[in-house]
Amino acid sequence: MREVVIVAAVRTAVGKRKGALRHTRADDLAAIVLNEVVQRAKVDKEEIEDVILGCVTQSAEQAGNIARTALLIAGFPTHVPGVTIDRQCGSSQQALHFASQAILAGDMDIVIAGGVESMTRMPMGSNYMDVKPSVALTKQHDIIHQGLSAERIAEKWQLSAETLNEYAANSHTRALQAIANGHFKQEIIGVEVRNDNGETYIFDTDEGPRAGTTANTLATLNTVFKEDGVITAGNASQMSDGASAVLLMSRERADELGVKPLAKIVARSVVGSDPTLMLTGPIAATKKVLMKAGLSLADMDTYEVNEAFAPVPLAWLHDVKADPTKLNVDGGAIALGHPLGATGTKLITTMVHRLHRENQRYGLLAICEGMGMANATIIERL
Repeated sequence: MREVVIVAAVRTAVGKRKGALRHTRADDLAAIVLNEVVQRAKVDKEEIEDVILGCVTQSAEQAGNIARTALLIAGFPTHVPGVTIDRQCGSSQQALHFASQAILAGDMDIVIAGGVESMTRMPMGSNYMDVKPSVALTKQHDIIHQGLSAERIAEKWQLSAETLNEYAANSHTRALQAIANGHFKQEIIGVEVRNDNGETYIFDTDEGPRAGTTANTLATLNTVFKEDGVITAGNASQMSDGASAVLLMSRERADELGVKPLAKIVARSVVGSDPTLMLTGPIAATKKVLMKAGLSLADMDTYEVNEAFAPVPLAWLHDVKADPTKLNVDGGAIALGHPLGATGTKLITTMVHRLHRENQRYGLLAICEGMGMANATIIERL
């Protein structure tokens, strides 16, 4: 049976909204990681058979199939195609799944999967242009804002504001420690940016984590979605800018080219979930991917569950009976940010490098997605 292997994985540092990457176009940003991932793998751009990128807000500079425009900006030959997909927050994770499925099917041997999002230059939701959901949809389902979904999850799982803020503060602590220990240095490609004075510098450190963040400081923030609720800007993911890319090959083609694999894709899953609660999908997606892999959660050495809102990983921890010391060990989106379309392969990139750094074997990634969906992926270090 064919195997799909990861031979290179890279990301930019994540910029805060209106931060270091505010002057950088999304297509230019995506081109940087596309160029870097082939250089790291030492693979000729001629060999790439497809580029699949995730991007959620496909408007303005992110419109017009940004996968194709970015690969052309990066100097790929014109015969290399590209396609852009939107599975909400899991878009680039789904790009990874589609790429691996193309390789498993025998249609392709070398594919780049990745994602990009500039939430500064293309604000989240701007592509809706004030259009409301179809009445045919709202007659069947209670369609609410994700923040209200997070409030309902916190209520259903009996998660207090104190619990959420403690979790969020710990995300910042872990992220700051990871940066101090150099955990992200190898996976990040520096990006030349300019400040408002026109001066240039290399941006290569995630700028979301805040020193001095504690549960007490977070408790002073106002709730955002519900007056007597628990969700604040401090226990939700940060709006961010960034890009990431992973180069996938069939094991046979990697061997032919003498390219050393970093990891292999063991199993993939995607599920639909309640579109009102919306963010609980990682629970079912995790159970499904473990079943497909023939593995248990105890076999996993590390796992990432995207911190869209603090109730999401906490509800997941409760329901799958996971070990909290293995979850988001280098911080999550509450501290490091969540550049929507880029997050999936960003977290896979972090996980691949962690597995090698810590001499671990298996990693699991699960991401909740808008309108009630989730992807999960298991990878194994090689």
